[in-house]
Amino acid sequence: MKKFDIFNRFRDAVIIANNNGEVVYRNNKFKRWFPEFSGLKKFSHNANFDICPLETDDIRNYSPIYNALISKEDFSARISCQNENGKLQYFDFFATKRWRYTLMFLSDTSAEAELNSVEILNKKLQEKINFLENQNNDLMKIKQKAQSQAIRIALINKVSNIIRGSMDLSVILTSALKELSIMFGTFKAYYASYENGKFCIQEIYPSKNSDLKKEFVFDEETAETILSRRISVQHSLKEYKGAQSFKQPVMRIAVPVFHLENLIGTIVLLSYQRRELNEEIEILEAISSQLGNAIIRAELYNKNVQTVHQLQSALQELKETQLHLINSEKMASLGQLVAGVAHEINTPVASIKSNNAILAKFIPQIDDPKISSILADINEVDREAIQRITHMVTSLKKFVRLDEAELQEADINKELELTLDLIRHETKNRIEIEKHYGDIPLIKCYPNMLNQVFTNVLVNACQAIEGAGKITITTSYTPETLTVSIKDTGKGIEKSEIDKIFAAGYTTKGVGVGTGLGLAISAKIIEKHNGKIIVNSEVGKGTEFIITISGK
Repeated sequence: MKKFDIFNRFRDAVIIANNNGEVVYRNNKFKRWFPEFSGLKKFSHNANFDICPLETDDIRNYSPIYNALISKEDFSARISCQNENGKLQYFDFFATKRWRYTLMFLSDTSAEAELNSVEILNKKLQEKINFLENQNNDLMKIKQKAQSQAIRIALINKVSNIIRGSMDLSVILTSALKELSIMFGTFKAYYASYENGKFCIQEIYPSKNSDLKKEFVFDEETAETILSRRISVQHSLKEYKGAQSFKQPVMRIAVPVFHLENLIGTIVLLSYQRRELNEEIEILEAISSQLGNAIIRAELYNKNVQTVHQLQSALQELKETQLHLINSEKMASLGQLVAGVAHEINTPVASIKSNNAILAKFIPQIDDPKISSILADINEVDREAIQRITHMVTSLKKFVRLDEAELQEADINKELELTLDLIRHETKNRIEIEKHYGDIPLIKCYPNMLNQVFTNVLVNACQAIEGAGKITITTSYTPETLTVSIKDTGKGIEKSEIDKIFAAGYTTKGVGVGTGLGLAISAKIIEKHNGKIIVNSEVGKGTEFIITISGK
């Protein structure tokens, strides 16, 4: 929009969205910094608070973009953004409301921080060079010393960047050990954690799995040096107490790693080279200090991740338990209702059946043939009606089967027929039922649960068909697997909705029509049978539910 072109003069990246959350403008700086931008939703997903103390189940609250859009006041935060390559960039984020727009500004602080760091390092380097020039006129020695110092500073920066750029403890340790190994020409470098007077190897370079988790102790002199926060440098034939002797003395450097006042581990470097450590001591101390903080930070992060996973797992178990309780309560209530209704129906039906039998005996004694014929027809209609009621009550009792809580063998074709009898009011004079039953053996299952699944799927199929239509039921059996296909000619399901239909509480029906629990409960029942439900659907043509369960 041309009225926003003034923002192209800004040094910051600018993005503007309307009240509907739609992006209406991005300045040139934003386009250069975020060339992969494809929409505000994905951009919001990749943006996070640098530090976010929020505790909420709504994951959107962790997005500063979302908070900026819903905030009624000016909004600012330090945020991080992840690009397509997985790299993190840090920004000062500011958002303000103007009329019906939200204006968002991003200032790249990662580049600024890195520039300040380089300037500080350059200043220190220049001061040191100036100091050396004042003390010694040998320009060649000054140059060599400055180059050497620059290399060491570069190493510290490289290790520091690696440490800051990862929360994976293994990556942090391996990268640091690799750089130190290159610098000191070691044949072996490792990090060992410290606890209760013993060290245990956690990471080693080059990698040797046989050495991992090995516990050891140093000699008393080395142990005392390390506990005193000093670097131990020795030429020794043994790596630690009880280790096999080397064929020649090696240079062993043991660098203590502290967090606050607590020793948490040590870095051990082994080299055949003999050398004096001067400025290297400063490098090792700097890396050790940063490594101590990084190790604790990574461990805390991993604990937080584990806690989140445990909470998510507990929440999922709670939801599944809740669903199971809902289903159990639903079936228990249905069983009590059916038992009561069956009893109430059987009593008057028994009376009608008795009267029907008595009337059948008296009809032949009526002299008027016309009246006798009419009464005989009425009596036959009543007899058939009584049989249908009795059959329906029996089917309801079989369907509920609350006393069948254990696995038992059942004929799935007969269970489908039983279910079709119960939903005949949904299909009568409207929906054609086409059956292709295969020759299948008796299957070990929970029949009442499977009947509930068949009922949910078939009733949904009937409700999806507007007017006349057809439902095709196919059963087949392959070694140890039973397949039931229920296909309708209904209105179908949108692709975007298919992944949601098994979620508890989700329904496409109107208020008061669907609870959103039918298919969620069905999915859990099929999982209980070590099976799965696959849904294929095309809008306007229909839907097919393919149910497979273990036939063992």
